[in-house]
Amino acid sequence: MDLRSLMNLEDYERLEVIQDVKSGLTAVIAIHNTKLGPALGGCRMWKYLSVEDAIIDAFRLARGMTYKSAMAELPLGGGKAVIIGDPGKDKSEPLFRALGRFINRLHGEYITGMDVGTTSADMDWVYKETPYVTDITGSLGASGTFTADMTAYGVYLGMKASLKKLDGSDSLSGKVVAVQGLGKVGMFLCRYLALAGAKLIVADLNEELVQKAVMHYGAKATPVKDIAQELCDIYSPCALGGIINDTSIPQLQCRIIAGAANNQLAEERHGDVLHSRGILYAPDYVVNAGGIIVTAAELNGNSPSYARSRVERIYGTLMNVFAWSDKFGISAARAANQLTEKLLSE
Repeated sequence: MDLRSLMNLEDYERLEVIQDVKSGLTAVIAIHNTKLGPALGGCRMWKYLSVEDAIIDAFRLARGMTYKSAMAELPLGGGKAVIIGDPGKDKSEPLFRALGRFINRLHGEYITGMDVGTTSADMDWVYKETPYVTDITGSLGASGTFTADMTAYGVYLGMKASLKKLDGSDSLSGKVVAVQGLGKVGMFLCRYLALAGAKLIVADLNEELVQKAVMHYGAKATPVKDIAQELCDIYSPCALGGIINDTSIPQLQCRIIAGAANNQLAEERHGDVLHSRGILYAPDYVVNAGGIIVTAAELNGNSPSYARSRVERIYGTLMNVFAWSDKFGISAARAANQLTEKLLSE
C-alpha cells in the first residue's frame, strides 16, 4: 500500500509514526482535518500486526472523528492516536508519558483521550506531560460510564428517528432490535430499549454479558455468527467495524441499521447497496456521537445535563440526513457524507 497516496486521496493533514526506544512506545498519530478546530480523538491500544495496520486504522478512525464532530456541530476536527501493544501487559507510565511528550510538541493541534484499550489512569500519565488530554481522573468522561451512556442514548434516539422516517411513529414498543456487542455502550442501549418496550435479541462473545441482558432485559440470546441473520426491525452493531459487507448484507433481515460501532460499512459503496435493498441505514458517525459530545462538554467545562441536551440533537440531525437523502434520491450514508463535506467546505 502506498500510504502517501492514501493520505493525499483522503486529504489527511498529518501522519506521525512515533518510536521511543527507552519506554518501548511505538505509536501512530493521524490528523485528518482541523478546519473546524483542533483534532480530537482518543488513544487506542491494540495488538496490531504491523505499523502499516496501525496507520490504516488511525487513518480510518481519524476521518470518522472529523465527520462525527462536524455533524454534531462541534468546533473540533478529527484525529486519532494508536499504540501498538497488548493493553493487558504492555502498559507503563514511561510509555504513556512518552506519548504525552510528543502530543505536547503538537501545541494543541491534537487532543487525545480514552479509547479501546486505554483508561483514565493511562490518561493521567499522559497528563503529566501535556494539557492536551481529556478523560483524566475526576473529569466528566473519566469512568467511561457517562460517555457510554450518552453514546447509547444517541443511538437510541437514532433508532427512534429511523422509525419515524419509515413508520411515521418513533415508538419502539413491540419492535424487535438485534444488538450485537454488549460492552458498556451495548448494555446501556439494551436498558434504553427495554424501558421503551422493545423486544431484544442479543449476541456477544462474553457469555456472562449475554446472560446479564437475558436476566435484566428479557433478551433472547443468539450466537454472534447468527445475529445479522435474525428477523428484526432494527439491527444494531455495537462491536466491530466493517460488519456491513458483501458477506453480511445478503443475510440481513432487518428494516433499519443503527448501532454504536464505528465504521460499520466495510466500504462506502455498501451504503448504496443497503439503500438499493430498502434497508434504512443510520450513519454511524451521526448516531454514535454521544461520546465526543461529552468530551467536548468536558473541554468547555459544561455540565452533564448540557452534554445530554446536545446529544438530544442527534434525532433532528439524522432526520435532516434522511431529508437530504430523499431530496436527491441517494442513500443515507451518501447524504450524511455530502452534508458533512458541505459543512467542512463552509
